[in-house]
Amino acid sequence: MTVLNIKKIGKTITYLLVSILLISCSTDISTYKNKAPVFDIKQYFNGEMIAWGMIQDYSSKVTRRFCVELAANWQQEQGTLAETFYFDDGEISYRTWNLTKQGAGKYSGTAEDVVGVASGQQSGFAFQWQYTLSVAIDDTVYQFEMDDWMYQIDQYRVFNRTSMSKLGIKVAEITLFFDKGQQQKQCQTPAS
Repeated sequence: MTVLNIKKIGKTITYLLVSILLISCSTDISTYKNKAPVFDIKQYFNGEMIAWGMIQDYSSKVTRRFCVELAANWQQEQGTLAETFYFDDGEISYRTWNLTKQGAGKYSGTAEDVVGVASGQQSGFAFQWQYTLSVAIDDTVYQFEMDDWMYQIDQYRVFNRTSMSKLGIKVAEITLFFDKGQQQKQCQTPAS
């Protein structure tokens, strides 16, 4: 083995160790246990609303912006959350979540582009949602790990930050802003 190859292997191992260390430093949801307001997912995500968001790549460059229309309803502990995404490049996509409140602040959910079952936990003003998302890019479908954090600011507004990872390495971040008090319930599309 040449000295150059040994240095290259050393750099790769160092990069992997730093990545693992950073991943293991995630905030624990219980940190927010006694922080108000208490984020009631069933109450907040009920009815119609819109949100605005953006996707940033690994270098923090904004690669896409979007508006999303949400329509949600609950029957006892079962909820449906239908989302219509309008991207700035003209793409329109859909996702329908089937949600279950399990008690003690825990939730589970499924959707057509989610692999398996998503799991969520509410604590204080925060909610963490984790799942594997299938994303079609060109002719290939990739699976990404999603670590989704929502923070309720007041009765109307919620901030959402999602880390999107592949093989433990963050490849993108998604930021959303929900405003339930907004009179507008439909996104303004370019054709509007």
